[in-house]
Order: sequence, then structure tokens, then C-alpha cells
Amino acid sequence: MSWLPLSFGAPMVLWGLLALPVIWWLLRLTPPRPQTEVFPPLRILARVLRREETPQQSPWWLTLLRLLMAALVVMALAEPVFNPREKLPAEGAALALVIDNGWASAADWNKRVATAERLIADAGSNGVPVVIAFTAEKPNAEIGPFDASAALDHLRAAKPRPIPTDRPAVYARVAAALERLPGASVAVLADGLAAKGDEAAFKTLLEKNATRLVWATSDRPSVTGLIGADNQVDGFALTAIRAPGNPAPAQVTAGAFDDKGRRIADATLTFAPGEATATGTMAVPFELRNDFASVALDGEHQAGAVRVLDESSKRRRVGLLSQAEADQAQPLLSPLYYIRRALQPFADLVEPSSADLADAIPQLLDQKPAMIIMADVGTIPAQVKQRLVDWVDKGGTLVRFAGPRLAAAGNDDDLLPVRLRSGERALGGALSWTTPQAVTEFPKNGPFADLSPPFEVTVSRQVLAEPTPDIVERTWATLADGTPLVTGMKKDKGTLVLFHVTPEATWSNLPISGSFVEMLRRVVQLSRNQGAAVANAEAKAVSLAPYRMIGADGMLTPPSPDARPLVPGAGPLPVTLENPPGLYGSETGVFAHNLLDASSTFAPLVRPQVSLPVTAIPYAFDESENLKGPLVAIALLLMALDTLAVFWMGGLLARRPRRAGTAAATAAAVLVVLGGVFGHADLVRADDSKPGDAQAIEDISKTRIAYVITGEPGVDSISRAGLEGLTRFLIEKTALEPGPPAGVDIAKDELSFFPLIYWPIDATAPMPSQAAIARIDAYMQQGGTVLFDTRDQFSNGIGAGSASPATERLRDILGNLNVPPLEPVPSDHVLTKSFFILPEFPGRFNGSPLWVEASLDASNTENRPVRTGDGVSPIMITANDFAGAWAIDENGDPMLPTVPPDPMQRVYALRAGVNIMMYMLTGNYKSDQVHVPVLLERLGQ
Repeated sequence: MSWLPLSFGAPMVLWGLLALPVIWWLLRLTPPRPQTEVFPPLRILARVLRREETPQQSPWWLTLLRLLMAALVVMALAEPVFNPREKLPAEGAALALVIDNGWASAADWNKRVATAERLIADAGSNGVPVVIAFTAEKPNAEIGPFDASAALDHLRAAKPRPIPTDRPAVYARVAAALERLPGASVAVLADGLAAKGDEAAFKTLLEKNATRLVWATSDRPSVTGLIGADNQVDGFALTAIRAPGNPAPAQVTAGAFDDKGRRIADATLTFAPGEATATGTMAVPFELRNDFASVALDGEHQAGAVRVLDESSKRRRVGLLSQAEADQAQPLLSPLYYIRRALQPFADLVEPSSADLADAIPQLLDQKPAMIIMADVGTIPAQVKQRLVDWVDKGGTLVRFAGPRLAAAGNDDDLLPVRLRSGERALGGALSWTTPQAVTEFPKNGPFADLSPPFEVTVSRQVLAEPTPDIVERTWATLADGTPLVTGMKKDKGTLVLFHVTPEATWSNLPISGSFVEMLRRVVQLSRNQGAAVANAEAKAVSLAPYRMIGADGMLTPPSPDARPLVPGAGPLPVTLENPPGLYGSETGVFAHNLLDASSTFAPLVRPQVSLPVTAIPYAFDESENLKGPLVAIALLLMALDTLAVFWMGGLLARRPRRAGTAAATAAAVLVVLGGVFGHADLVRADDSKPGDAQAIEDISKTRIAYVITGEPGVDSISRAGLEGLTRFLIEKTALEPGPPAGVDIAKDELSFFPLIYWPIDATAPMPSQAAIARIDAYMQQGGTVLFDTRDQFSNGIGAGSASPATERLRDILGNLNVPPLEPVPSDHVLTKSFFILPEFPGRFNGSPLWVEASLDASNTENRPVRTGDGVSPIMITANDFAGAWAIDENGDPMLPTVPPDPMQRVYALRAGVNIMMYMLTGNYKSDQVHVPVLLERLGQ
């Protein structure tokens, strides 16, 4: 039943509003309570004389208040809903929910969940089972059918994934599940982007067992993705895409972030009307561009709008050096011509202003290049050689090309990867029997392993390397006769590379081939440690561990448990649950694995043309609001006001002195009740209160462990710290939460509040008085237990013979007490198993037994686990210094070392304290477990 923006789930209840006149009539017959007035009687007579009649009905405002309260209760029971929503078509044999939870659904995921919740709620109200499947989950994920409650649990546990959807596989699983539930309604909550295989997927899902299609659409604009972020000569070029066919122009802003998440550059990309691609450039200096770690589009909270960057996106500064001057008439013969053409698109090239090597090399090093290329440079001057060697050792990459000067210069062990034979080798000349050699397959252990070998390249001259045991490891490219074409090696943190031919097309046609560009580019990628790590991994097909992943919302997050190592290779790598987008590698080097590549495009998802009834719904939150709760709350508030009004009309809220007799009677009643609660028969007078009552209440409010104040500050501080440590351990390991430990003066303080009193015996402390010892004796006879600790494991015990001063003092104290026979804790005593299983009870020391009351009359059959009776030992004696082992400082660290220094001894000491406390609080309850079989047998009879 719906009235404009208000509807009622149970409209028949509104007929109860017809009872309001009856309620009004009953309320008018109920007069208010007579008001009690105070003497003098003349005042009463004066007021009575002014009245012609006494009240016989409620005031009109009270009647209105109660009628309004009754009307609110009736309306609340009618289940009112403000702004009610239309019920979704979730009927039939089942409801099949297929939900895209790939990267494109992350931006409005909450709306999708709210829409799915409404569908599941309506299916639950119809008693329809629900099949729910997500298109970016594992292939073996459970899809149902579920009841509405379980389906909601699966929905709320799902989350968007930073990967593409797999509709064909998931739709096929749902179609197989619907074969057992023909006549189901199918709800498709798609992300709006078309994918490969959609047509066949929809045909599989809808052609057989579906009777209705619910198609959800989003009201947000098409998603925007970032497919390119290239570090070019004049800036960082960005490329963004959107779905085609959008007639409106659009602008998006991109931000570049460093590895600490700081925004360091911006760019604006503009989509022309109807265009699906936009480009922009971040024109920032070279040094700043090399700090870019990621680029993201503003306002796009999804993984497709983020690109992470690795060393391949960073431009290197490369220094070029040659001893030969360029021939302006024939630039193709310049040693650096082909090198410049090959490196200029992806590196910043610098050259010295001087041709003198002694000046040129420092000029290049001052500009801090990542790599230096020397084209046919012979002997390096001694005054700059060491600086160049240090630059290589610290991470620089030195690339050298052969030529007549290098062939004549001889070997340089510090700046060449291999030793060279003197002179050069000519192939195919008039005086040579050999022919020019072709380039063969690249070795698998080099950085060119994944490049296609340039079989069209031939070499007519080269410098040869001396054959050494490690020549194979240092060879990166070879000729058909097995001689090296390119060699390289790691030198400390840097790299040395040698091309055994010239950089111009005189000794070979390699410089004019496309492979020359790729080989130089690969060497440039090796020019930093990070790039070297990743490049080597690519060359050797080594897997890289997940390092930082791109979440579905576009944020960088730690790897999830599902992420697996990635094996880099040629071409784009697929993005899956096992290899989500992000950075792979480690702090020494990372590989960027992005969601979208340069060839990615977006296409809008088109609703399939089917003969089924189709209902289109938008993604939206449920804006309906149930008014039952607010109406009940208002009714309760009116009830409280009604109660206050009745009290006020009855005179209970009037301010006047209470009669003495009434006050006395009330006080007597309260005292009688309190006396009954605390077990006292006679009343307690107010003037009998004592100053220590507050402390007594504090002592009995929580279980507390007490220790005897000996008067020795060192002993007392250790006792308190020890009991604090035991209290903390009890709170951590058991359900008991004792209060802070209490220090007691056995001559003055009340002892019955504490189940256990720890008494450290110190020979230098004053001897307790006979009255104090008598109080201890009474405490033990009334059920309390005293734990005496002489803190000396070398004591000879409490029997005859030599003893320590602490033991002598203990004998003096025990001589005035009624001490029962004692024995060391037997192996089957309840103390050994009251909480932890303990064979012994160490403290700071280990070796002294724990003495307890002997169980002389207890039977010890095989079936009885303990030897004591139902009581608890009133006395315990040890010499192991329990408090010293338990004592902790303000930071929770142990204060005293154990003897011997075994860390587990302190743990066992704390466990011993737990067992003692459990024994004190529960008694020998575990001994009754032997009677369980007999009790069960009797109950069975």
C-alpha cells in the first residue's frame, strides 16, 4: 500500500486507528490522582470553597498525548516505509546474479553491491534460491544455489579485482547450474565494457533456461584508461582512451608521482568530440622525469587509470666520446653518427666540448651520465683513467667500439671486458682465405637472448679476444665461426661492454641494421642496477616476486596471497589473479606489469538481443527508509512524558519537606534490605561507619593477591612487582581478571578479603608480634592460604640441621602457628594440573620443592587423579623466590635474572603462579572428575 512517498508493509494494521475514539472515551473516565495538600486546613477549605466540583476526567492535553501515542504505535505496526522502492523482478525457479567485479567496476562498486542486495532481498521474500557468480574470481569459486542469507554473505565478501573479466567461463558455469533450475530470472550486473567472447557468453547464459533478463546499467560516464606513458626527448608523453562514440568533449588531468607517493608533475589530456584517444605531455626536466614511479588519472579510482613505471621508462644520460673528428662532407663516416641516431629517441646524449681525452672524460663524468660510449678510443690518459675506473666501479656502464686505435692500443684490463689479441682480423680480403662471417643466435646468458638474431648482418673485420676459461660467460653475441661480436662483464657495481667492430659501416653492416638499435637500447637498460636486475631476469626467464600491486581502486598495495611470481618475456603479458598489475622484483630492481598496453581499446557493452522479457534497472543505492523504528522511538518518548505528567499531577514532583515518620520508615526499610543482602540480622546505624569501609569495598570488588609488608623496601618492592607480573600473566592466559596486588600489614589490616597472601621471609625484617601471628593463624583456619618464600634454594628445609637465616626465621614464625603435616607437592596433586601440567614449581631459583599440607588419609587408587581431599592447603612453603621470577618493570620487562639463566624457567614460574591461583580459587574440583562415569551410570538407570 503506497501513498505518494509513503507506503505500508502491513496496511491492514491501520484499521486499529478506529480504536482511538474508544481510547479517548476510556481516558475521559479516568480521573487524575487526588493531590495531597499540606496543612493549614484553612488553605484547603479556601480552595475547596472556590471549586464547585472535583475532577472526574483527564485534562484534554493528557488525553491528546495518549491518543497520539496510540496512533504512533498503530502506524509503527503497519510497517511504514518512506520513499518506497519498486520491487525488482526476482521471481521464477531461481535468481541468477552474474556480477562483473573486474577493474572497470571498482569506481561504483558500492552501488553495484546495493543493487545486488535489493535483488537478493526480493528473491528471499519470494522464497527463491539465488545463484551468484563473479566474473573476475577463481574458476573454482562456489556459485550456489544459496538461500538469500548465504547469498548476501557471498556478495559482501566479494570485492573488485584489478583484472579483466572472464565472462565466457563464468557464464558457462552459471548456465550449467541453471540446468537444474529451469525457469530462472537472470540478472546481469555488467561493468559496461565489451570483451572478447561476449556474444557467445550471453548466448550460452540466456538461450536455454532463463525466463527473464534483468539488465543493470550505470549512470556514470564511460571509464577512462591510461595506455601509454613514454619518456621522450622533450617530455613525458601520455595517452588515454575512452569508449568511442561519445559526442561530448572531455578533459582529464594526469599526475606523476615519485616512489614516496608525492605528486611532482601534471598534464591535461583533452578528448575531442567523438574521439576515443587523448594525448598530453608533461614537459618537465630530464632529472625530474627520471623520478616518476607512477602516473595516474585524477578522479578515476580504478586500476586502468594507473601506470607503474620501471627502469625502461626512465631516460638515461649517455655520454658520447670519439677521437675522430666528424667529416662534415661525409657525416655517415662519423664514428658517432649511427650511435646518435640509434640512441636519440630514448636517451639524453651529451658530448664533451674538447677532443682531448684528458679534458673530455672529466667533462662527461661531471654531467653524471648513466653510460659512456667510446667510439674507437685507444689509450686513455693516465691522469683521468682512475677516475673513469672509479665511475665504472660505482655503477657506470662503459661501452667501447673497436677500431684501428683500439686495436693498436693493446689491452686495458681495467676498462675492457676481455683481453684482446694485438692487431685486427680481416675476413674476405684479397689475402684472406676466409669469407665475411654472419651473426648467429644470441647466447642465452646475455641480455640479447630474447632478440631475433640479425642473420643479414655480416662482419668483414674485427678485433679478436684471447681465449680464456670465462670467454663463453662474457660473450653476448657471436659470429658463425664462434668468435665474439659483443662481450661484456660486471665490474663491481658497473658494466663493461665491447663491440668488436667499429660503430660505422666499415668493418660490418651491423650499424645500419635494425638490430643495432635494439642492442644499444638493451645495453642502455642495463646502465642502472635496477634495470640490470630486471633485464637479466628477462634474459634468463627468471621469475620476479610480486613487490607492489595495483589495487582495484588504483592504489598501490602490498601483494595479496593469490599473487604469484611473474616471468617477464617478449610482448605483453596477460593480467590474471596470479599475476595482477603492479611491480615485480625487489628494491634492487622492478618490472612494471600494467593492466592496459598500447594496443588496448574500449568498446561499450551492448545489451544482447533476446526474446525474453527484459527489465532495465539502474545501479543505485536503496533510498527507502523504514519508519517503524523512529515511530516507536517517538511513542516511547511520549510515554515517558506521560509518566512524568502523571507524577507531576499526583504531587510526587512537588518540593515540600517529607514527614519525619515517613523518612524514618523509609530509612529503616532500606537498612533492612541492605542487612538481608549482606547477611546481617540487626540494623546498621549511620554513625557506626568506619574510615576503612571504602578500602574494604575496594578489596572485595575484585579478586586481589596480597603480600606481607616486611618493612624492607627492597623486599617489598620486589613482592609488589612480582605480583603485578603474575596478575598481568593471569589476565593474558586465563579468564580471571584480578585487581592490582595489595600490600597488607598483618598486624592491622583485614586479611579475609584475600584468597592468597605471599609472605617473603627476610631475616633482617622485624619479627612479627604474637598478635600478628595469631591473626595469620586465624586467617589460615578460616580458609585462607599463606605462601611462605624463604627465597633461598640452598636452605636445608624446615627440619633439623643447618639452615639459612631466612629458614631460621621461618621456623620461628611457624613455631607459633598450628601448622599441619607437610609434604612436597606429589606428582598427582591437583596443583600439578589445575591449569597447566607442571612436574615442578621453579621460581627465580630452581631446585627447592613446594611444600603443601600432606594428604595422609587420602586414598590413591589408579583411577583417582589427585591425592588431596576437598580442602585447600592453608600453607605453602618454597625457597625458589617466586616474586623474583614474576617481577616486571614499567615496560613489562623482567627485573631479575633467573638462576640458571634459562628463559623457559621464568615461563614455568609464571605457570606455577597460575596453577596456585587456580588451586586457591577452585579447590580440588578436578578430583571430582573420577566420579563422572559413576554419575552418568546412575543417571542412565
